[in-house]
Amino acid sequence: MDVLAYLIPISLFLGAIGLAGFFWTLRHRQYEDPDGDAQRILSDEWDEHPKP
Repeated sequence: MDVLAYLIPISLFLGAIGLAGFFWTLRHRQYEDPDGDAQRILSDEWDEHPKP
């Protein structure tokens, strides 16, 4: 049972890192245009300078 003293804080820490990463992607607008991304990945055209 002593292993739970290590595993619970480690799992909470990793969960917090995952949540922070998710909020970082939201702040940097990674999910703005999912339909456009789905169409761009299927096209054969190559864009040298993608829009930010």
